[in-house]
Amino acid sequence: MATKKIQLPGIGEVTLVKRAGSRTIRLSITPTGIRVSMPHWTPYSAGQAFAIKHSRWIQDELAKRTYVTLHNGQKIGKLHYLRFEHVPAGQATTSRVTATEVIIRLAPGELSSSESAQERALQTSIRALKREAERLLKPRLQSLADKHGLHFTGFSVKQLKRRWGSCDSHQAITLNLFLMELPWEFIDYVLLHELAHTLHMNHGPDFWRQLTTMDPRAKALSKQLKNHQPVIGAWTE
Repeated sequence: MATKKIQLPGIGEVTLVKRAGSRTIRLSITPTGIRVSMPHWTPYSAGQAFAIKHSRWIQDELAKRTYVTLHNGQKIGKLHYLRFEHVPAGQATTSRVTATEVIIRLAPGELSSSESAQERALQTSIRALKREAERLLKPRLQSLADKHGLHFTGFSVKQLKRRWGSCDSHQAITLNLFLMELPWEFIDYVLLHELAHTLHMNHGPDFWRQLTTMDPRAKALSKQLKNHQPVIGAWTE
């Protein structure tokens, strides 16, 4: 993966990343900075031009976003805690997820607050959240479906953009791995919301009637949920 860092007036540092599997140019803002991903054959100048074209959006997003630096002992989802540890010179600074920890290994003298360490911590924490979601959410979804006499045909966990979940016309449900950062009452609301879509694919009166039958607090929870977004990550465009 080839990378290049550039400085853009009014924006700051932007990391241009060439990926073998990319087919389009994409822009994202994460806790560790602004990133433009592009196909490996694309010149860096195209990525720079893309960032400049979207500079107003970048400035607007940076103005309203706040990020938390990931720190030692931080709770990750429902099951994990983050741990930074230094390793002797010459040892690999690999990262791993255990049953209870997200472990980030640092080189001698490397700060946990450095961009490199924070990026590793972010990506490894996302892996941990995905494992948690796959382990905890499917049986919970099945339990709620059985309780209310509903049925879904498929289940998957992904890092979704600006959505907590979705249900397609075949009744297959996809859930956002960042759900694991929410309190359980909101998680259950999202699960019930998607289960209601197995009967009603829109948000019309029949949908809300079904959802409020399953949870009388549904409309209140829906409004409150709009104030939440991922903590360790961020919605991307």
